[in-house]
Amino acid sequence: GQSEAAPFWIDFLRSLSRRGLKGVKLVISDAHEGLKLAIAQVLGATWQRCRVHTMRNLLARVPKAQQSRVATMIREVFVQPTQEKARELWRAIAASAHNSLPKLAQAMEAAEDDVLAYMTFPAAHRQKLHSTNTLERLNKEVKRRADVVGIFPNEASIIRLVGAVLMEQNDEWQLQHRYLSLEPLADLGQPPDEDQILLVPPAAGPILTPRSA
Repeated sequence: GQSEAAPFWIDFLRSLSRRGLKGVKLVISDAHEGLKLAIAQVLGATWQRCRVHTMRNLLARVPKAQQSRVATMIREVFVQPTQEKARELWRAIAASAHNSLPKLAQAMEAAEDDVLAYMTFPAAHRQKLHSTNTLERLNKEVKRRADVVGIFPNEASIIRLVGAVLMEQNDEWQLQHRYLSLEPLADLGQPPDEDQILLVPPAAGPILTPRSA
């Protein structure tokens, strides 16, 4: 697209819906306002702000000498057994930072709902649902393979290469390292078919959208 404003993302997500995407319950991305608006308008799904990006954003508001201590405190939130306990600790850290680190406290208060959204999902899957790291690794592999070729004669040729890389990854997840096991997802509603895990890696913030996860 020529722009990453909301109209582009709305058209993009609608195109996925026309191709069969349905039942999306969670989308993970960075805090791109146009993308967030499109997710709410087209998919009606819960939005999860990438935890890794959030941590970087929060630590940017902390003096360098205190970053390690603050990071350790915040990481404790993410190992809590329930969202309720995670929220309680998150708020306690934000409250304790009000006087000494007001910018951190303000940012934490604004990010609470978005960065802890994934904790409503089964604990078995939370490690795969809190960030866009998996897709960023996939994007790097696509770039590496494209760099090996260097120059493509036309658009169709690079689409074939990228498609082949994505098919290889899909096969690996299905046959060797399953990305998400299906059984814990049954409590969320209709479990997905084994081949219905869709990856969407846009440039401004990769999205993880299991079709019924």
